[in-house]
Amino acid sequence: MAKPDGLTIGMTSYGMYLDQMVGRKEVQYDVRQFHWIGSPEKSDVLMYMRSDAPYKSIEDIRNASTPPKCGSTGTAGTDYILARLLEETLGAKIETVLGYPGGSEIDLAVEKGEVQCRGLTAAPFFGREPFISWRKRNFVNVLLYGGVKRDRRIPDTPTIYEIFDKENTPEESRRVADVILRGGDFGRPWVMPPATPAEVVRTMRSAYAKAMADSILLEEAKKGKLEVEYVPGEDLQKLAETMLSQPPTVVARVKKLLARK
Repeated sequence: MAKPDGLTIGMTSYGMYLDQMVGRKEVQYDVRQFHWIGSPEKSDVLMYMRSDAPYKSIEDIRNASTPPKCGSTGTAGTDYILARLLEETLGAKIETVLGYPGGSEIDLAVEKGEVQCRGLTAAPFFGREPFISWRKRNFVNVLLYGGVKRDRRIPDTPTIYEIFDKENTPEESRRVADVILRGGDFGRPWVMPPATPAEVVRTMRSAYAKAMADSILLEEAKKGKLEVEYVPGEDLQKLAETMLSQPPTVVARVKKLLARK
């Protein structure tokens, strides 16, 4: 809706393409028509579990007679969506406890033993409390990482793709997971409106790239325990096209997975 004059920038939720894919009535945009400027990071997800819980792997969850309880803010939350994805693609049943106001409240519930697990993006897990203290005293284990490659900070934690390989997961299920998880490659993206002049877009992309390589910015990020993993706007543009170019069978399964209760 903003004028394409180069004076308005949006910083969006990386999952907004999912609302478009499943046909939410509120969606009045096409992410493929945005001009993507760049992102300072990727937002891969992970699932942590209390170390004293009997679930040491996704296989343990799948074979359990009683599923673990994971906290969630609601059906649009990363935690809820990850739980449904594991159930849809790997048959790992998780009882999701909905209604927590935010992530901090879920973490407190984990400490109190109300729930045992949570799915979230990796950046806060490695960058802030209570996770820093939890990791030092082995209060939680990370059962699964949603990235394409293992994270060096949790080298013993398998990626979901490694689990797919082990379980001989069908290609269609892998594509469903890709639609959900690879959206994290958008990170925290900046966009400009459709029809913004090409020269303006090139200027913004160039400026953003220089900012992400600035030594002072990188030092400040390091002090704040933030990892910068610059993603160029051109890559984000291609990703938007890829995410919305899925076979009808995959789209149907994603719609089912993300259906509002």
